[in-house]
Amino acid sequence: MNALDEEHFNGMKNGCVELAFELQPETIAIQEAVKVILKGLGEDINRQGIKKTPFRVAKALRQGTRGYKQKVKDFVQSALFPETGLDDGQAGGVGGLVVIRDLDHYSYCESCLLPFQVKCHIGYVPSGQRVLGLSKFSRVADVFAKRLQEPQRLAEEICSALHWVEPSGVAVVLQCSHPHHGFVELTVTSGSGSFEDESSVLWCEFLSLLKFKGVKLRRDVSVEDWCPFVVENSSKVSDVDSEMVSAVVSILKSLGEDPSRKELVSTPTRFLKWMMKFQNVNFEMKLSRFDCIVMERRRLSSEMNIKFWSMCEHHLLPFYGVVHIGYFCGDGPKPVERLLVESIVQFYGFKLQVQERMTRQIAETLSPQVNGDIIVVAEAEHTCMISRGIEKFGSSTATVAVLGRFSSDLSARTKFLESIQKT
Repeated sequence: MNALDEEHFNGMKNGCVELAFELQPETIAIQEAVKVILKGLGEDINRQGIKKTPFRVAKALRQGTRGYKQKVKDFVQSALFPETGLDDGQAGGVGGLVVIRDLDHYSYCESCLLPFQVKCHIGYVPSGQRVLGLSKFSRVADVFAKRLQEPQRLAEEICSALHWVEPSGVAVVLQCSHPHHGFVELTVTSGSGSFEDESSVLWCEFLSLLKFKGVKLRRDVSVEDWCPFVVENSSKVSDVDSEMVSAVVSILKSLGEDPSRKELVSTPTRFLKWMMKFQNVNFEMKLSRFDCIVMERRRLSSEMNIKFWSMCEHHLLPFYGVVHIGYFCGDGPKPVERLLVESIVQFYGFKLQVQERMTRQIAETLSPQVNGDIIVVAEAEHTCMISRGIEKFGSSTATVAVLGRFSSDLSARTKFLESIQKT
C-alpha cells in the first residue's frame, strides 16, 4: 500500500502535494519540543493522560497562529457590495457610521505565549458607494489575532488592513484580558482617516454607541504593564534549563516567527517560568485525622470560593476558577481550618491536571478530616475552550465529587448546591 492510500497526503495546494498535518515538519518539530518541556517538568511522556499532549499542543499552537499564512484580501475582495445613497450623504453618498460590536477573539501574547482574550469593536464610514459584508470584519480581525501579538499592534494592524476597502475612516477598540492569577485588563484604540483625531465628533459618536451597550473602556493599565510576566522580577531567569529554552525557541521558529526579534528574545524564559510553577513534585502533607463523636445533631458546614489555577495536561493551557467544599460537623469548632483547605486546593491545582481528577483528589484528601462525609464542587473556565477550534467564549465547567453521606443523601447534596448560588 503506498503513502497516498494511507492518507498521508491532504491533496494538492498550489500545484504541490500537501502533507497531512501530523506529518508536516513544523508539527513534528513542535511535538519534539513539547516532549523536552514535559520531561523538564518531571512528567512521564508515556503516561496515558499526556501521551498525545505533544500533538494536541502542536495542533493548538499552529491553529492559534494561522494568521501568518493568511491574507486580508482573500477574505474581503469578494465581499464588497454596491450601496447607493443620498447624493449629499456622508462619505460619497453612502451614509454614516457603521459599528460592529463584541467580536470575540483570542491571541497569543508574544511576551509569554499565554493566550489572551480580545473583545473587538470596529467603527467605519463607508465611501465610494460600497460597503463591506459584516462577517468580514471578524475575519479581518482574526487574521491578525491569530499571530503572536501585543494589544496595541493588534489594534493598529486591524485598522490598517481595513483600509484595503478604501473607507472614509476606520476606528478600532480592543478590550483585552491577560490571564495571571486573575486578569490584567487593557483597552487600546486605533483610528485612521476621518477617525485619526480621537477628539473628533465621529470618535465621540463611536464611543457613545459602545457605552450604550455597556462597554466600559479601561485606561488604568499601560501597554508597557500589559504582560505581567514582563513586569515580574526576572532574577531567576538564569535558572531555566537551557535545553528547555532551546525547545521553546524551536517552537517559535516552527510557528513562522523570528526568535531573535527583540520582542521575542525573552519569551522562552518567561514561558518556562510560568510552566515551572506546575512542575511535578512529590509532597507529603501530614494531616491528623479528625475523630469526631457521631452526634444526632450535625450541621452542614462549608468553605466557599477557594480560588485555584491549574494547567490542562492535554493542551498545556491554564484553567482557573473556584472550589466549594461542604461537610458535616458538630456545634463545636470546625475540624479543618480554611487555610489548610486552601493549601490542599493549591497543591492539587498547581500541576498538570484535569478538572475531574483534581476535584476527586481534593475530596479524598479532606475526607478523613471530616469523618468521611464530603462534597467538593469545582467551577472553572478552560483556556483550551477558547483558544482552539471551538472557541466557546464564556463557557465554564463544573465538576462534583462526593463521599460518605453525600453520595446517598440527595437532600444534603441539594442543600449544599443551593448554598453555592447564594455566595
